[in-house]
Amino acid sequence: MAEMTYDELVENFEYLDDWEERYRYVIELGKALTPLDEARKTDATQVDGCVSRVWIDSRAVDGEGGTRIEFDGDSDAHIVRGLIAILHVMLSGQPARTIAEKDIAGELQRIDLAAHLSPQRSNGLGSMIERIKGVAAEHVS
Repeated sequence: MAEMTYDELVENFEYLDDWEERYRYVIELGKALTPLDEARKTDATQVDGCVSRVWIDSRAVDGEGGTRIEFDGDSDAHIVRGLIAILHVMLSGQPARTIAEKDIAGELQRIDLAAHLSPQRSNGLGSMIERIKGVAAEHVS
């Protein structure tokens, strides 16, 4: 997936006129996401609480300025792959403390996502966020 910032992603959403176009964009983001290698799709990386099958494989990377959290993800549902792509743009590579303390749901309000997801997808998105924040919290010193 081409590198972009979350601000750029938000701007792209603002250019789209309606939610049908925005859903197509979310699906396109998911298609651009590098598929997770089958060997990384394990019980340990599977996210509970999602109707679709979802895997998020996180790793801590130590470097200057502390520990950063990087992750890759995948799903068997196109929209969910797009949601993973949005979280990837927003969070992957960020410092563990930043992720642990970030109001991710608040940030997602910038693209008005929650209002346009089914309750099941919203719950799944919440489970993905909890997984990523949990990994980050483990690495906050």
